[in-house]
Amino acid sequence: MWCEVLYVGGFLVALIYYNFVWDILVFGVRMVEKTEDTDTVMDKGTEKMDAIAIDGPAGAGKSTIAKDLARCLEMTYVDTGAMYRAIAVWVGDNDADPADEAEVERLLEGITMSVGHEEGVQRVYLGDRDVTDRLRAEETGRIASVVSKYGAVRRKLVELQQQIAAKEPVIMDGRDIGTKVLPDAVLKVFMTASPDIRAKRRFDELMEKGIECDYDDILEDIKKRDHADETRTISPLKPADDAVILDTSDMTQDEVVEKIEKLYDELKGR
Repeated sequence: MWCEVLYVGGFLVALIYYNFVWDILVFGVRMVEKTEDTDTVMDKGTEKMDAIAIDGPAGAGKSTIAKDLARCLEMTYVDTGAMYRAIAVWVGDNDADPADEAEVERLLEGITMSVGHEEGVQRVYLGDRDVTDRLRAEETGRIASVVSKYGAVRRKLVELQQQIAAKEPVIMDGRDIGTKVLPDAVLKVFMTASPDIRAKRRFDELMEKGIECDYDDILEDIKKRDHADETRTISPLKPADDAVILDTSDMTQDEVVEKIEKLYDELKGR
């Protein structure tokens, strides 16, 4: 009788021990897998995300610089400003009042946005419509400056942007990338330039694309957008505490790219 009890008891102890060891092994494998997944987007040896966040006011040249950097560093470029402008296109196409936050929020329920890349160029889609070529129109920019202040708009796009960054090393430019979207980016840059310089750059860009525009109107619009971006309640335009401030007023495009690339290489220990 006692032998049978001891035998059964020993068997149960062995079974419990076996399950315990098995659980430890499974937990260890899962932790390794999780670490390997994290290494694809996190800078090894640090808690920083392998990403470059570029912020700054309208017309600072963020998108142009970010695209060049992405090619040089073989990283994925994500133009977050284009995503906000796509919301503006949606609002305009639906004849909605950009100043009516409740109406804009209702429109978000019916929007389907996706981002793709063709030959290294970002394309933005609303449903199955490619609206990329409509994003840089001045009217689109004015609407975007209004609707980008709304919490519902920002939450929707920040979530999508973070999902993209979690998959691969990226360069993002916008207004609150370093402070809100990618606060753990390995490098944060706040690009700026005088309003006059930024207006001239935007004027030249639009004229090159064959879009008729007026320099004085662009300058006035930039000043208004600066004020709106800097004073909005949600994610106001400002440098992250650990951002590098880069005034590009007297710098060429190549000089700016070279400077940021050097900063990134130094932080990565290259």
